[in-house]
Amino acid sequence: MSVFEELSKTTCFGGSQLTLSHDSKATGTPMKLSVFVPPAAADAPVPCVFWLSGLTCTEENFTVKAGAQRMASELGLIVVAPDTSPRGEGVADDEGYDLGQGAGFYVDATEAPWTPHFKMYSYVTEELPALIREAFPVRPGGLGVMGHSMGGHGALTVALRNSELFKSVSAFSPIVAPTQAPWGRKALAAYLGDDQTKWAAHDACELVCSRGFPTQILVDQGDADGFLEEQLQTWRLVDACKEVGQSAKIRMQPGYDHSYFFIATFIDDHLRHHARILG
Repeated sequence: MSVFEELSKTTCFGGSQLTLSHDSKATGTPMKLSVFVPPAAADAPVPCVFWLSGLTCTEENFTVKAGAQRMASELGLIVVAPDTSPRGEGVADDEGYDLGQGAGFYVDATEAPWTPHFKMYSYVTEELPALIREAFPVRPGGLGVMGHSMGGHGALTVALRNSELFKSVSAFSPIVAPTQAPWGRKALAAYLGDDQTKWAAHDACELVCSRGFPTQILVDQGDADGFLEEQLQTWRLVDACKEVGQSAKIRMQPGYDHSYFFIATFIDDHLRHHARILG
């Protein structure tokens, strides 16, 4: 793990919960991440699942709130949760919570002032997977991705665009059509400019129709989520999958909201989904 600085290490369900830092070439900043390593990794390479978090989150939210470690230990999965954006002195920011630091949207920015550091697409599809494979015993072909809200958008889009890298995908409460939703339109215009033809490459509904995904997509969405109608628009993904025959399990969960209580309730299902596909 020479590239990573170990900030903390805790024994958890027989494995290790790590918090790490490294200097990212993609973002040009230090980046933090958490990594859970199951006990099975001591004996042989195991599958690895990335978790992409939502607006305002860091690597810590999922690590301390989702309760994923017990099932990850049982299934033998490494779970990696990076921060949601570059941070620090000299990194562009915005007064709004939905743009700038904490709101990287998993794209590579092409517009000022975001261009120098906001390269989260390259970070999670190129740099970080390579570093994780170097530092941990990841089974070849055994990488999946999941996420929540903005991170659900990230998980779906990076998987759909990189199915040779990510073999399994799932999401909680994802922004499925950012080209149609206020959060997405604000971020995509800021990071990528006003040419909306460039936005489609970061829209899960567009990508389902143009590319598809070779394995089943799992999505959980709470029907009591206050962001559902305006920002998340889950029905658009349902329609897109039906239109092209994409294998998908999209579940509306009665009474659940946008919080980590929702995620903690169904995280075991998502980890089993990834373990089944990754083998």
